Amino acid sequence: MGGALTLTLAALAYPAMLGLQTTSSSTDRVIANTQWGPLTEGERDFVVKVRAAGLWEYPLGQIGLQKGQSKAVRTAARHLVDGHSALDTSCRKIAPMLNITLPNVASPQQVGFVSQLQGESGKQFDVDFANILRMTHGSIFNTIAKVRSTTKNSLVRALADQANDTVLDHITVMEKTGLIDFDTTVFNQTTPPKLPQADMTPPNPVPGQPQVVLTPPANPTSTPLDLGKAVNGG
Repeated sequence: MGGALTLTLAALAYPAMLGLQTTSSSTDRVIANTQWGPLTEGERDFVVKVRAAGLWEYPLGQIGLQKGQSKAVRTAARHLVDGHSALDTSCRKIAPMLNITLPNVASPQQVGFVSQLQGESGKQFDVDFANILRMTHGSIFNTIAKVRSTTKNSLVRALADQANDTVLDHITVMEKTGLIDFDTTVFNQTTPPKLPQADMTPPNPVPGQPQVVLTPPANPTSTPLDLGKAVNGG
């Protein structure tokens, strides 16, 4: 792929799907003891940023369904809409149980991804759509595994299971487009530029504002958490 794409991705690259930073000791601090297990600062942020992921990837999936030039890109777009509507339902189920406030808008960086792709068309849209999403999903994959392997909270554990399955599915469908520049993607995943914290943090919701709901597609294939199993640690 051309140099323009490399520059675009290099400028935007960061673990942006969930916007998580490198784990520090503060993220391990327990902020609440719930009936489902202790909740750490990092786990609270994980729930918030899974929600934020849907707030940019779901609309981007809808855009991809309209603007995607290839069948493979449109298929990937359907997976975004399907997977993130289910994850969003799960986040909205467990957030009040854990006393977590969810955002209604994605982070400025994530909004920037959407704005960039809204302004593109044709083959350029397809290429940047697939590469940006492959990069961001690949960046967060290991972080989800860490949350899943260390959390003592059964609700967070269940959400991490669902997020892991969803991210792997989205990585796979992006790769099936045949458009991925793996050299650039791997470089950007392993050598991300440092961005201001404010750029990667979804803003708090406006008081009194109705909660944004990501509506499932007509024939969804992804399912939200079974709270009965999650509550019991299953």
